[in-house]
Amino acid sequence: MKIHEYQAKELFARHGIAVPRGEMAETAEKALAVAETLGYPCVVKAQVHAGGRGKAGGVKLARDRAEAERHISAILGMNLISQQTGPEGRRVRRLLVEQGLDIARELYLAILLDREREMPVIIASSQGGMEIEAVAREHPDAVFKVHVHPATGLFPGHARSLAFRLGLGRVQQQSFAALLTRLHDLFLQFDASLVEINPLIVTRGDEVLALDAKVNFDDNALGRHPDIAALRDLDEEEPLEVEASKYDLNYIRLDGTIGCMVNGAGLAMATMDIIHFHGGEPANFLDIGGATSAERVQEAFKILLADPNVRAVLVNIFGGIVRTDRVAGGIVAAARGLDIRIPVVIRLAGTNEEEGLRILRDSGLNFITETSLSDAVRRVVDLAKGA
Repeated sequence: MKIHEYQAKELFARHGIAVPRGEMAETAEKALAVAETLGYPCVVKAQVHAGGRGKAGGVKLARDRAEAERHISAILGMNLISQQTGPEGRRVRRLLVEQGLDIARELYLAILLDREREMPVIIASSQGGMEIEAVAREHPDAVFKVHVHPATGLFPGHARSLAFRLGLGRVQQQSFAALLTRLHDLFLQFDASLVEINPLIVTRGDEVLALDAKVNFDDNALGRHPDIAALRDLDEEEPLEVEASKYDLNYIRLDGTIGCMVNGAGLAMATMDIIHFHGGEPANFLDIGGATSAERVQEAFKILLADPNVRAVLVNIFGGIVRTDRVAGGIVAAARGLDIRIPVVIRLAGTNEEEGLRILRDSGLNFITETSLSDAVRRVVDLAKGA
């Protein structure tokens, strides 16, 4: 789960991580009042769940009231389009208005999970304010990594090593070490999958502050953190993904034309790869889970068909824990309540396979059934292309 920058900074501040003074505003009047209270210069920042806001015109420096009014009017309500929003963009419903600071240096700092090493990794760079992927590609010597073993935790030597490599002075090193320690504590306490500060700034007065803040949380741990779950902004999420989450369905919308309903994440990824291999493009990732019900299958089918880009549907079910006849019953129930105008290819294999296929055949609905995955994929790719 993602949260907004202003929410991340409120979390930072509660954990003693220095951030600029500022306040969120949902109206132009409130935003201007915040700017007047902070004084000038101040910064007006769009609050959307996407990076690249500055390049997209969503972050502006206001040197006086007139500039503040102009920037607030331009950003609030705009459709911000960046590399991370996609061509459809995101509507800006909130602004963060912050004090302007006298910046001496911009750095990069993040903590995320290294799944290969099975432990958190701290990533720092002397080149903040840029996309870290670009820095790693063009200036790999400017990116530093330190792994933190979960059994031993963060040592003072970790912070000293990074501070030295970042070229920080003695006073700055102390501030950096304190900030990194608190950031690591926050990362662990709230089951975060990512905490990122880009840029982490050093002011001319030797202060070290988080000028930006990004925090992502592990969805599976939100039950332990109801206060964090309450920060979720459904306006920033894909509507079909929000609908899927109501039924504990793992759904991610993509750009293709073949709707996919599969049980098990591994099988879903393999199915998407095979679709690509045969020249098709999946419209989504949808994992209904290993042990599911007819009701969940019915809702999953509705979600697939609600995507206007879907030209054909592939259902690929391997009955291990889940019974294929139960899945078939859910599909039939959903299809009878919907006006389906696109082809549906269904491949069932495993537990109660024969009964599942019989339910589909006897339904009187125009399903295409296959027992071979390769045949099913070739068929759905051709149908999605209009063959």
